[in-house]
Amino acid sequence: MKITLLSCSAQRPDRRAMARCIAEIASDVDDASANELVDILLEGDPVDIEMDDHNTSSSFRALRKLHIDYEME
Repeated sequence: MKITLLSCSAQRPDRRAMARCIAEIASDVDDASANELVDILLEGDPVDIEMDDHNTSSSFRALRKLHIDYEME
């Protein structure tokens, strides 16, 4: 499933937690790439990721907990 991470509305975003979350839910994204994606997202640009189909509800819950806005494609 492909999703687009649009923005992060947290007042003080936790970069490490965001990178860990992206690395866990996205397929073929390692820790270094996840850190780069977080930087791009926090600069205000949307990020497209391919998400594994297993545990999608817990993945969406983790994104909401980190105040990451997303849309499914």
